[in-house]
Amino acid sequence: GGSILFVQSHRHEHTELAWILNTLTYMGELERMTQYKDKIKNLKLKIKNSTPVGLFDYPVLMAADILLYNTDLVPVGEDQVQHVELARDIAKRFNNRFGETFHVPQPLLRKEGARIMGLDDPTKKMSKSASSEYNFITLTDDADTIRRKISKAVTDSGKDIKFDPKHPGPFNLLTIYQLFSEMKPSEIEKKFSSKGYGDFKKALAELLIEKLSPIQKIYHKLIKDKRYLDKIYHDGSEQAEIIAKKTLKSVKEKIGLI
Repeated sequence: GGSILFVQSHRHEHTELAWILNTLTYMGELERMTQYKDKIKNLKLKIKNSTPVGLFDYPVLMAADILLYNTDLVPVGEDQVQHVELARDIAKRFNNRFGETFHVPQPLLRKEGARIMGLDDPTKKMSKSASSEYNFITLTDDADTIRRKISKAVTDSGKDIKFDPKHPGPFNLLTIYQLFSEMKPSEIEKKFSSKGYGDFKKALAELLIEKLSPIQKIYHKLIKDKRYLDKIYHDGSEQAEIIAKKTLKSVKEKIGLI
């Protein structure tokens, strides 16, 4: 009943299935992917038509990752819903053409916090690949680092601590506080009604430190035990192989490869 952990690249079935799914995926679908268009802008490619095929085709590999294991629910952020929708379309297309084979997955989204924005730029998504470390907080950031990052987080010239999307900086920080405290927005607004951004930021930093501390203790204990981690990955790969091989065999039989 527990989670199966493994390294994706250790299972060749992912790329095999992705290649088959490519034959059922249209160029126009991939060209419409928002993530692809955003990445192309960020790459600032100097040579015309020099987009790497792997970048263009990545959503199909993601679809294979999902469909290979008969996935029903895919927990994703708001920015990845489009990729899950593509996986759904490919699954239905295959099932219609070759008979029921794949589960048709559904994206699983939180109502709050489906899209956490950058601390230094609340108009863009928080990202570990951002150029500045002040954009994001990692699960392993120590207490001083968390305090420093939150203290530098963008707010605005306003004074009221309210959940107002028109003020993206404070709204983003309040959303993070809501997620970690599990308090209602009205309760948070009441708690900080007589406080300023400085006090709120200090409270947010201490909340994050408190909630991340147990995770960090387990992380630091496990990361030292390489033998144990290798065993987890090895055993997980073997468990994943059973499911992946069964799915891939069914796919190949349906399309006449075996």
